[in-house]
Amino acid sequence: MSHLFQPYQLRDVHFKNRLVVSPMSQYRAEDGFANDWHMVHLGRFALGGAGLVFAEATAVEERGRRTPGDLGIWNDSQIKELKRITSFLETEGSVPGIQLAHAGRKASERRPWHNEQPLSDEDYELRSERGWEALAPSPLPYANGWPEPTEMSVGEIEDVIDAFGEAARRSKEAGFKVIEVYAAHGFLVHQFLSPLTNQRSDDWGGSDSNRRRFAIGVARSIRKHWPEKYPVIFRLSATDWIDGGIEIEDTIETAKCLSNEGVDMIDCSTGGIGGKDRPRRMVISQGFQVEFAKCIKEEARIATMAVGFLWDPQFCEGIVKNNEADMVALARELLDDPNWPLHAASQLECDQDYQLWPEESGWWLQKRGRLLQKLGLR
Repeated sequence: MSHLFQPYQLRDVHFKNRLVVSPMSQYRAEDGFANDWHMVHLGRFALGGAGLVFAEATAVEERGRRTPGDLGIWNDSQIKELKRITSFLETEGSVPGIQLAHAGRKASERRPWHNEQPLSDEDYELRSERGWEALAPSPLPYANGWPEPTEMSVGEIEDVIDAFGEAARRSKEAGFKVIEVYAAHGFLVHQFLSPLTNQRSDDWGGSDSNRRRFAIGVARSIRKHWPEKYPVIFRLSATDWIDGGIEIEDTIETAKCLSNEGVDMIDCSTGGIGGKDRPRRMVISQGFQVEFAKCIKEEARIATMAVGFLWDPQFCEGIVKNNEADMVALARELLDDPNWPLHAASQLECDQDYQLWPEESGWWLQKRGRLLQKLGLR
């Protein structure tokens, strides 16, 4: 058995392998409600053999959406459609996870294929989509040409923290078994953590410990409503890749603080704090973020997930084998091939006769394989 396909457990949740479908926003929700698109999009990954399947970034309040098409969980009426999806994922052997999110100053944006700009009157004329007020720790625009967000009052900060807790309650009722908090890529929790975006002088900014208060509050709020037997993961940008921003040493301390609040794993990403241009310090190559997962795992003594530019099964196998991370997450590679986990199992010699495939397709593939072999065609 390969290391990548060994079972794993966090709290009372058992994963059949170490492969994770990273949250991938689809921007196809209507008023935050999931629909058939989400069922098919997520369901095919369960059929493809992933151990943990995450639903996309899901807004904990309506104004926390990044775009009008974002998934939401701010209302009890949104539970029903999500429950339909989690039930299918579990039936097919995958653990259903949800990423709870608040876009902060990145809110009120067009969908990516509409040019990733703030919503404007043009969007209302073309698609009947209006913009809304964006909130942030400090009134600093996300990028050039973006509106200035509203600096959050203490009351608004507390309301959003409570919203994460209520979203955790709804996530439990919807049948999810894992929560990941989106605290990376310039979303609201990341905005509080980074000195580049948090320039407050009150108890929610200034010092390192004050900038961590929001993330810690979110973790506490979630744990208050989330079953003890289910894990909580935080996705963090380990570094902003910008001088004066978050560095790996800061994230190690954040991970330690979150661990003390009942967080079980850190999903280790980087960057995204502001603007569209890639920071000069950020050099992209296969698995370029794995080193951060390894460092946080060793220094903070917490389980980690590696993510970002991963596509080769042997490379992913090495991550787990070398104890650099406990789980491995893929995204766009799975959009290209939802059966990547099953093909990886074959390449790693864990499954040579389609035994890991769903019976309905594995049986036919076995039969085809025998015929092709008999005819000498392959």
